[in-house]
Amino acid sequence: MKIFTNEQIKEADRYTVENEPVASIDLMERASDAIAGWISENIDKQIPLLFIVGKGNNGGDGLAVARILKQKGFECSIYLAYGKNFPNEECRINLERLPAGIPFIENLNEIDKHTVIVDALLGTGISGNVKEPAANIISQVNSLTNKVISIDLPSGMSTEPPTLPCSPQIIKACVTLTLQFPKLAMMSPETGEYAGTIITLPIGLSKTYLEQTESPYHYIDETLIESLKKRRSKFGYKNIYGHALLVCGSKNMIGAAILATGAALRSGCGLVSVHIPYDERVALQTKFPSAILSFDKSGYFSEIPDEICKYNAIGTGCGLGTHPETMKTFETLLKSVKIPMVIDADALNLLSMNKELLKHIPENSILTPHLGELKRLVGEWNSEENKNRKITNLSSETKSIIVVKGAHTAICLPDGEIYFNSTGNSGMAKGGSGDVLTGLITGLLARGYNSFEASVLGVYFHGLAGDKACEKYGCESMNSLDLIEFLSAN
Repeated sequence: MKIFTNEQIKEADRYTVENEPVASIDLMERASDAIAGWISENIDKQIPLLFIVGKGNNGGDGLAVARILKQKGFECSIYLAYGKNFPNEECRINLERLPAGIPFIENLNEIDKHTVIVDALLGTGISGNVKEPAANIISQVNSLTNKVISIDLPSGMSTEPPTLPCSPQIIKACVTLTLQFPKLAMMSPETGEYAGTIITLPIGLSKTYLEQTESPYHYIDETLIESLKKRRSKFGYKNIYGHALLVCGSKNMIGAAILATGAALRSGCGLVSVHIPYDERVALQTKFPSAILSFDKSGYFSEIPDEICKYNAIGTGCGLGTHPETMKTFETLLKSVKIPMVIDADALNLLSMNKELLKHIPENSILTPHLGELKRLVGEWNSEENKNRKITNLSSETKSIIVVKGAHTAICLPDGEIYFNSTGNSGMAKGGSGDVLTGLITGLLARGYNSFEASVLGVYFHGLAGDKACEKYGCESMNSLDLIEFLSAN
């Protein structure tokens, strides 16, 4: 699924699925049906709803949704931020369509704490600072403890990420019901927090327009995942499904190697070998007897594994350490292999310590930094646009994919295309989660997926495992080992 700019959104809104022009009021009704449908399926009818309505199309959506849900038996009330003198024709029409019995309230501080607020204050047309009375309303809503559902995007949020630094005036939603496709600002660390859980609701815009309109930004969804997955042969055997090598772990850091190994064994590849210090072998072999062990005589990475060319993919960095001898051996490893590598954690730190090594990274490798590691590689940035440019330059320079870990993990390609992940949660912000991702992507590479496919499938299934672990253990209590329990590349 593509993510479009504000101008492209305006153009897309003019067309139906049949690629014919559609009246704004009719498109609003279609969007409102989709929003009301989600709310009716996910919110109990006994819970009162308060619609905060602005004067634009977003407000028109709110009024239409209130009408539809009132007719379904919901208890709805409305707060008109600008009064009843709408300059927007669609708003006026939907105000007139409201059934009798919907009360209008005048004071937000008087609402019951159990009321769910439906935010229909400001839409995609916002740019610059929020003006009154919307600014005060946003502050009021954010001071309340009520659950908030935003229509299309949280009020005050622009469709594109802001220039840094910023102090955004944005409603903090629990859920955002975004129409047809997410908005780019929802992917940004500076503003994405305000969107809460993102639910994408199709509203029947032209498939032809959406496919033919170019955008470098994409949102990973089930349709893309299903198109990438390989089928397993009934008569296949382990050697045709690839051999992954993990060069991970050091003295007292074997846990990282264990986590990466467990994930690689869930990837579908035929064989997984792990190169670790000899003295650290017992824990790994006990936990995952399916793995083949390769030993280093030192407590750190100091020897290249035998027959290095027999492997289909190599993952390195998890718990590797930055010993001076490890730096030398890592350089030798980079110069010794031509197959794609997954480079994470301490291997990224080694690259930051000696950036001359960047030119030796095998083509089509995958680097998986978190934001701190990324800054050590490319330096600071002053905006999302500047950050993306720096990432694209690194990707182009190394002819590799850069996977920037975090909420909506971003997969950045050398040509500037960026794919944002749709799975995962904040409970994954725990030590070892990145090691699991490294093992999984390495295994997928060995399995026969190309670097793009392995990256997309890896981050998606990694996040999906996190969502399942959160459902079972809760976001606070889940840990990185729980991810392996729920990993599935099917």
